[in-house]
Amino acid sequence: MRIAIIGGHGKTGQAVSAGLAERGAPSTSLGRADWPHLVTALQDCTVAYLIAPNLHPDEPAYVRAALDAFREAGVGRVVYHSVASPYAPDMPHHLGKAVGEDLVRRSGLRWTILQPGAYLQNLDLSRPVRVPYRVDRRFGFLDLVDLGRAAATVLVEPGHAGATYELATRQASVADLAAEAGVTAERVPDGGTMDGLDDRERTWLSAMFAYYDRYGLLVGLRPLRSLLADPPPAP
Repeated sequence: MRIAIIGGHGKTGQAVSAGLAERGAPSTSLGRADWPHLVTALQDCTVAYLIAPNLHPDEPAYVRAALDAFREAGVGRVVYHSVASPYAPDMPHHLGKAVGEDLVRRSGLRWTILQPGAYLQNLDLSRPVRVPYRVDRRFGFLDLVDLGRAAATVLVEPGHAGATYELATRQASVADLAAEAGVTAERVPDGGTMDGLDDRERTWLSAMFAYYDRYGLLVGLRPLRSLLADPPPAP
């Protein structure tokens, strides 16, 4: 079994590759340079892990093109990297993933969908934490190491076709994580996080921060624990 990781050169793809390497499963990481020749690059691959670029302007079109390439290349199974709470109308990029999920489910391929929470590694806990949303809102945070291991489980082991798993390592607020690390946490305006982004990306991120400010993004823990065969948390 040869596994292709589409979008494999970013931090998500690297985590998946590392998780597969732990199991001794070979993988091929494909990036933007491979996209024009994706069918050729997928030759002899039987499974693909599909990651769209962050804040892609048209993720459904990206997913549709990838699925077409998978079918043409004879890839029989796809694992789609979605997001926790994909159908959240206030967050446009989440809605793109919701449509992507629908395309995957109707692709005719054997499929599995992973819905990760916010990455723990997105927070630098070595210094005071400043985020553009309330620090007391609760999230389901996902460790990238756990993501890689969970992805490897569904890619390598049988029995995951037709399954959708939300993934979180722990539930906490930013304030909780900062206190554990011995640093402070505060809410700041979102302008400083937008450097180098275009207007669409700024609008989408502002919408996401506003959603976080109101609701956080809570994600269940048991699917990940089940995939990693960990015991359930203490009550």
